[in-house]
Amino acid sequence: MIKSRQIKGRQLVLVVDDQEINRDTLEIILENDYEILYAENGAQALDIIRSHLKDLSIVMLDLIMPVMDGFTVLKYMQSHEEMKKIPVIVLTADKSAELKALQMGAADFITKPFDMHEVILARVSRIIELSEGRQLISAAEYDSLTQLYNHNFFHEYANRLFLYHPELHFDAVSINVEQFHSVNALHGREFGDMILRSLGREIRQFLSLTPGIASRYEGDHFDIYCDRQENYKALLNRFQKKVNELSPGVNIYLRMGIRPWADGVEPVVMFDCSRAACNMVRGDFQNPLMIYDEILHKRELFDQKLLNDITAAVQERQFQVFYQPKYNIKEDPPRLSSAEALIRWKHPELGMTFPGDFVPLFEGKGLIGIVDSYVWDVAAKQIVDWQNRYHFILPISVNLSRTNLLDPTLIDRLKKLVTDHGLDFKNIKLEVTESAYTENASLVIDVVEQLRDLGFEIEMDDFGTGYSSLNMLSRLPIDVLKLDMVFIRNIETSETDRRLVKLILDMAKYLDVPVVAEGVETEGQLDLLRRANCDLVQGYYFSRPLPPEEFEKLIIREIEIDRTKEKEKEKEKEKEKDTE
Repeated sequence: MIKSRQIKGRQLVLVVDDQEINRDTLEIILENDYEILYAENGAQALDIIRSHLKDLSIVMLDLIMPVMDGFTVLKYMQSHEEMKKIPVIVLTADKSAELKALQMGAADFITKPFDMHEVILARVSRIIELSEGRQLISAAEYDSLTQLYNHNFFHEYANRLFLYHPELHFDAVSINVEQFHSVNALHGREFGDMILRSLGREIRQFLSLTPGIASRYEGDHFDIYCDRQENYKALLNRFQKKVNELSPGVNIYLRMGIRPWADGVEPVVMFDCSRAACNMVRGDFQNPLMIYDEILHKRELFDQKLLNDITAAVQERQFQVFYQPKYNIKEDPPRLSSAEALIRWKHPELGMTFPGDFVPLFEGKGLIGIVDSYVWDVAAKQIVDWQNRYHFILPISVNLSRTNLLDPTLIDRLKKLVTDHGLDFKNIKLEVTESAYTENASLVIDVVEQLRDLGFEIEMDDFGTGYSSLNMLSRLPIDVLKLDMVFIRNIETSETDRRLVKLILDMAKYLDVPVVAEGVETEGQLDLLRRANCDLVQGYYFSRPLPPEEFEKLIIREIEIDRTKEKEKEKEKEKEKDTE
């Protein structure tokens, strides 16, 4: 029969003994300091332990009992992740059983009969205190979700391994879940936690056979400090397979960065490198693994140099704005319609640096707004300059990054830009990449609609390379589609690409949205686009991006064409008069 006292908040002790006299004796010893539960055999004890798993502070366990003995209870508790955290004091009159019980996980033993009550009470108090201390340390030491080390403990242990075990040539491995915030948003935090928990479990299983330690660094970031693997691709595939098994129908992708062991390189430096390598393959679903090497190290130093020098670049006007013309191919010959502002960086030490080297870097660090604002100002001044000198108004497209779209001061800044330079709002065209509409879409659309209401024209850049579906296009606030060059590249040789371009152009015409085709390089491409009813083109067929002084030649040529046309009109009028 199970006997229990009401639990009132004090530490809870389970006494397991088949002899009533032993249970009564322990009650007399413990009742003033503890709440007590009782069981007469091992089976009853396990039922009580399961029911009070989170409450029990200690189990006092007799070894020789009917139904189920204490050794069986000990064995079961040690196989259970939560039960084995509860300390056990064995109660026995058989001294030969003490060693076996201790080897099976018992924390202490008390011999029968129970004659030294103060000693028993002191032992119980000490074991509970030690156990609770260990649990507090464990709670701080381990991540509760994945049971991997927490970040601080992980790096402390990694440093100790590095300092005291130089024979260990451990690599640094960093793992990240692609777009994990979207996984949580779409499927709920419980689903996201399930994925992280399973990944943590698979990492623990990997480390059960491979020397090393692991941590959940933060959120969905994992670090592993382990013996070098022959095939890291296979390891990534192993973790990816586990995630796939748990999320059928949901696309969840992992990426991995590795910093191989190098003599004398501390763990903290190694993990900085492995995380940098992991970040390098963000969004690359074809090649989600990167090993940090000398090339990557040089790239990291290069990137840091650019980050350090951005302020000086603005102050010293090292950034240069080039302009690539857009031509209206509805006219014959095609006429200059507008231009796109493209930035270059004439770095005093690194030489001419192109956007691909610094724009993604600044976007990732949240600094692209500094560059964008610089381009806006230079482009606005250039429009005014050409208008004053040539009486020629050329609208210029400038980039509007996602960072800017989320800036609450954006609209006021752009209004001030236009009014300060005495421009019309339609003189500045704003290019927004297709991907900018995919996150916080309602907020982005609201900002873009406000800009259109002011008179700005909105161009969707890189159309076809992002995630928006075609049915979204009808509700997005845009004035012009810019068809990405990947669609144009093969239209002369690929029937599929030609049909796809024609489909997009027909759809845009139905929506009454003009299209700019980017990357036009040949007369054949131009001819196909013209026959497919494309409106505007830009690309090397007409001109590469040009500095302002070279671009002016295109403006002068347009002015000369206009003059020639005017002269031809005057001649026609004179002929008509002579005929009359």
